[in-house]
Amino acid sequence: MQYRTFEKTGQKISLLGMGAMRLPLKADKTVDEDKSVAMIRRAIDKGVNYVDTAYMYHDGESEKALGKALNGGYREKVLLADKMPVWMAKNEEEMKAIFEEQFARLGTDIIDMYLVHSIEEANWEQVKKFHVIDFLDSEKTKGRIKHMGFSFHGGPDLFKEAIDAYPWDFCQIQLNYMDRDSQAGVAGLKYAGSKGIPVVIMEPLMGGMLTDTLPQPIADLWKEAPIQRSPAAWAFKWVADFPEVLTILSGMSAMEQLEENLEILSDAVPCSLSEEEHAIIDRAAAQYRRLIQYPCTGCKYCMPCTEEIPIPEIIDYYNQWFLYEQNPKLQEDYSTWTPKDHRAANCTACRKCEGKCPQSLPISEIMKKTAKIFGS
Repeated sequence: MQYRTFEKTGQKISLLGMGAMRLPLKADKTVDEDKSVAMIRRAIDKGVNYVDTAYMYHDGESEKALGKALNGGYREKVLLADKMPVWMAKNEEEMKAIFEEQFARLGTDIIDMYLVHSIEEANWEQVKKFHVIDFLDSEKTKGRIKHMGFSFHGGPDLFKEAIDAYPWDFCQIQLNYMDRDSQAGVAGLKYAGSKGIPVVIMEPLMGGMLTDTLPQPIADLWKEAPIQRSPAAWAFKWVADFPEVLTILSGMSAMEQLEENLEILSDAVPCSLSEEEHAIIDRAAAQYRRLIQYPCTGCKYCMPCTEEIPIPEIIDYYNQWFLYEQNPKLQEDYSTWTPKDHRAANCTACRKCEGKCPQSLPISEIMKKTAKIFGS
């Protein structure tokens, strides 16, 4: 395992961070606690010392599962990160109640790395209105929070404003070779670095879109690479090449993914990719951009839908239609696995989901297009 230094404390942080947004699930879509606990503890036993969750992940089951995994001496081995979802609170009192509930779910008295969750244009004013930063700063003074940061899904101008709003200990941004120029992007990474603020990376694999299944043009491209690596390895090593990166979160849902990621990041050091390697990654990004219609990461911030439409799954069907050359099998899968009452055609275009989407996707428009392609 590679480690990078958290300059504020001198502590060595594992380059691979354990994200708890996509834990193993049972058949009924609830968290498989036994598998989750085993995987989290395996990660820690192998040297991972940064674990990340949030109030909304798996409807609260993520925090609870993580709390159980950290029993038995594991809590002392990690930096624990959690986040304040300000958009879920109607007022300051509800915000504070959420904060207290998180400690109860996790079964801890201290949260090492606490973030204002998902700062973007839609909620930045609410962050200020509810005095979130002041509240968290007071909790830091009390010792309940060790380090303050924020996660981000807005535009580049807001990122600079947020960075300059408080002497943050760290921040968290979405970054992969497809998102290098969106949201905070590489420019934001460099700006934070110039301020001495270490950066935690989320969505390095773009929610699995860069690894799960490969369109033939992408598979052919990787075969031409000067060094043979898995798609995940190319994506992780691109992110790890930046010295401003403190740790890279991966939302692993299977032990096999954990083992692969541990191996990939065992030798990933900054500024180690050659110009030729960067060039082939750039070619892959360009090829993907020609194929992917809408860059949904499956984060589920858009959920729940008032019509119970599984929005990320529907968008994935739409993207796959173009990624896999309009394979008719997708229409069969859509009809088989998507209940009639939960299909794209049921969208009422209320657009509540669009206000919560970190990618600012035109979800209602996508639902309309999907319904036309798949017939419902």
